[in-house]
Formats: sequence, structure tokens, C-alpha cells
Amino acid sequence: MVPTRRHLLIGALGASAALLPGCATTGLRGGAQEALQRLLEISTGRAVERFATDPATRLAIPTELAGSGREGAVLSALLRSRPVQEQVSLLVNRAAGEAADRAAPAIFDAIRRLTFADAIGIARGGPTSATDYLQRSIGTGIVDAMLPGVADVLGSFDGDGVLGPVLGAATGVNVVAIQRTVAVQASRALFGAIGREEAAIRRDPRSARDGLVEALLTGQL
Repeated sequence: MVPTRRHLLIGALGASAALLPGCATTGLRGGAQEALQRLLEISTGRAVERFATDPATRLAIPTELAGSGREGAVLSALLRSRPVQEQVSLLVNRAAGEAADRAAPAIFDAIRRLTFADAIGIARGGPTSATDYLQRSIGTGIVDAMLPGVADVLGSFDGDGVLGPVLGAATGVNVVAIQRTVAVQASRALFGAIGREEAAIRRDPRSARDGLVEALLTGQL
């Protein structure tokens, strides 16, 4: 089986974990900072890998797609038809999956910047406290990281199946605004997915399959 870019990316994330300070050790010498870095790296890798197939990450069709004016009203009506809705939904969510792939390296860079002071504040936090920290740390930069992936997929709007003629007959459709809307939605969905993975590991520390993470979450550090 030929590996997809998603599988290659997940492999790269796992390999990059070796760059974290002390990550090559098998003991508990890394402390809370390293444990939280590992927790976030594991959660991010799992979230990205499952993103495209997770029902909880499905995105809605952007309202901007209808455009403006009389043609926009016609397009809005057409978008309510099942064939067009299905195609647009597939395209939007394929764009979100591509965006998640593109964003993963930026997220991993932010994980590596987690400091000991940060770790102390979130080690005993709520079920998604590490993910919440990560989301604050990256800020709006995550949208910029996702936009190229979204643009690559949504750039096919004008010639894709039944959607091409529909958009070709409309005016006032702001494709750039649609791309940003999808990227914003995708970023929220991705952080939600990372948070769910973090919460699952916190409920069952052994599921991380990482001794240092388990030690942190069971109060052994």
C-alpha cells in the first residue's frame, strides 16, 4: 500500500518527538514539562490521523457560498438541493482534512515551546487544559497555517461536478472569504479533536502508551 501524505505526516510527527529534550530517555527524568509535551504530541498526532473520519469534526457549508444579489438567492436555493449539498459538504470537509495536515507542523512547533512554568500551571488542570494552552499559544496563526490546504481543495470549486455550473452562473461569491471561513472552522474542529484525545488519555493514562505521560497523570511526578 502506498503511504498517503497524512500517514507520512503522522510518521514525521512521531519521529520529531525525539527532538524534545530528554525524549530519548526511558525513565521519568524529563519531568512535567517533557510529559506535557509528549501528551500534546500524542494527542495531536491521533487527532490529525482521525480528523477526516471523525464525525465530530464535520464542518457546515459556509453561508458565504450563496453570494449576494438575485443570483445569490438562486444559488442559495440550489444549495438546498441534496446533490449539491452532498458535493459541497464533501469538498468543504476534504478541505478541512487537508488543512489539518498542513497545520500539524505549526502545532508541533508550539508544543516544543512549552516551558516548565507553563507545565506547572496546566499539569493538574482540567481534561483539556494542555490543549487550551496550546490553542492560546498558537492563536490566529493556526488559520494562516491552514489556508494553503483549504485553498488547494476549494480552488476546484469552479470546475467540480455539479457545483461548477452553479457557481459559474452566480456573482458575488467571495471565494477568499469562503476559504478563510473553512480554515477558521477547521482550526476549531482540530483543537476540539486534540482536546478529546487529551481528555481520553487523562481518563486512561495507560492509553498514551508512554511511561512519562502516565506518571504525570497518575501523580507519580
